[in-house]
Amino acid sequence: MPLKVVLRPGETMVVNGAVIGAGDRTATIFLHNRAQFLRGRDMLRAEDVDGPERALYFAIQCRYLGTETDQDVEAALAAARAARPEAAAVLDRVRALVTEGRAYEALRLCAGLFRGKT
Repeated sequence: MPLKVVLRPGETMVVNGAVIGAGDRTATIFLHNRAQFLRGRDMLRAEDVDGPERALYFAIQCRYLGTETDQDVEAALAAARAARPEAAAVLDRVRALVTEGRAYEALRLCAGLFRGKT
């Protein structure tokens, strides 16, 4: 069963490194096979990194999308662990997901850290 993604007018997403955008109307896209994708609203820009949780998200995002960068996921994990020792269980799960190649799920879990959820 394909994954259905609905883009609002003007919204973008990245699919396997290609930026795709909706025009002036809502666009429905079906992904019929495994792909690395991220909606524009879920993407973090380097200038928006303002703490260890966002630095971790950004590092995972760059790895997931195959962006050429010097972001180190392990270093970002260590910094997040030092800043948020109470979130050790969540960070352990993030590490496991990244190791298993499930970066998208790791991003979702990591986003909860800087949105105030654990």
